[in-house]
Amino acid sequence: MMIVMVATAAAFVVAILAGWLLTRRSGKIREIPLDRGADPGTADLGLSRSGPTIVHFSAPWCGPCDRVRRVVGQVCEDMGDVAHLEIDLDANPATARRFSVLSLPTTLIFDIDGRQRYRASGVPKAADLRSALQPLLA
Repeated sequence: MMIVMVATAAAFVVAILAGWLLTRRSGKIREIPLDRGADPGTADLGLSRSGPTIVHFSAPWCGPCDRVRRVVGQVCEDMGDVAHLEIDLDANPATARRFSVLSLPTTLIFDIDGRQRYRASGVPKAADLRSALQPLLA
């Protein structure tokens, strides 16, 4: 009986630790180095030529995608020259593969030249989006 309790407690601790490790980067915006190698191509995405573009991948069945839509909409409204594109993962699986989208929601930020500069998995904070976009507007 004692062995079962210890094993259960150990499994619980391992599960909590694994969950924490898997979600600690959720919503964090990561910078993409400009020299990261081959560009997957963005000509067919319809990116803005007057400012940065936020592209977020979503699906109708994705609950957190609604929150991303609201946050991105708010940021775009506040920052004027920022465009927003939403790509449905179910309708565009090849585009998702091209940008290595493995989970939803995933948000990408492209500069005016069509280069991917930032990436976030999960729901990013509006302040973090603004901070990432500010240097791209200058």
